[in-house]
Amino acid sequence: MKFCPNCANTLSFKIPADDSRERYVCDTCGTIHYQNPRNVVGTIPIYGKQVLLCRRAIAPRHGYWTLPAGFMELGESTSAGAARETLEEAGAIVEIGPLYSLLNVLHAEQVHLFYLANMTNSTFSAGEESLEVALFHEHEIPWEELAFPTVKQTLEWFFADRTAGLFDADKEFHVRSRDVLPSEKI
Repeated sequence: MKFCPNCANTLSFKIPADDSRERYVCDTCGTIHYQNPRNVVGTIPIYGKQVLLCRRAIAPRHGYWTLPAGFMELGESTSAGAARETLEEAGAIVEIGPLYSLLNVLHAEQVHLFYLANMTNSTFSAGEESLEVALFHEHEIPWEELAFPTVKQTLEWFFADRTAGLFDADKEFHVRSRDVLPSEKI
């Protein structure tokens, strides 16, 4: 960042007063420009014993499979964004359940959040960002063709937890979380 979006003057990269990190600061208007991670929100759309995946029609990872997800928009909650992305990418209407996984992707300046979501019916279709959309049983998942480490990790956790019976009505589960390392880039 070189110029202030507010007044178009040159920015300095320094530690502002009452702060502990270097930030872009406009010496003319005094605006501090914070840079924060972007939230990627999505779902694990479930229909019976199957999970809905999308084959990406866009970069990065064109042609690879993913859970429906994308960048959260201003003015929406993480769960609303996850439902919107599922409708846009997979043409599926879902009932959003609890937050299931939270993965910090520090090297990409992102946080990925996936919600459990029940499909309200078996209707789905490829949106503009998907080449195709399909339901998969666990043994059918194209593990070697998954687009991102966060998707693979979330699906591995999901199927392990389902096998362990953690989604039964009388069980309580906790959000799965970890940091994704730069070496895990695909």
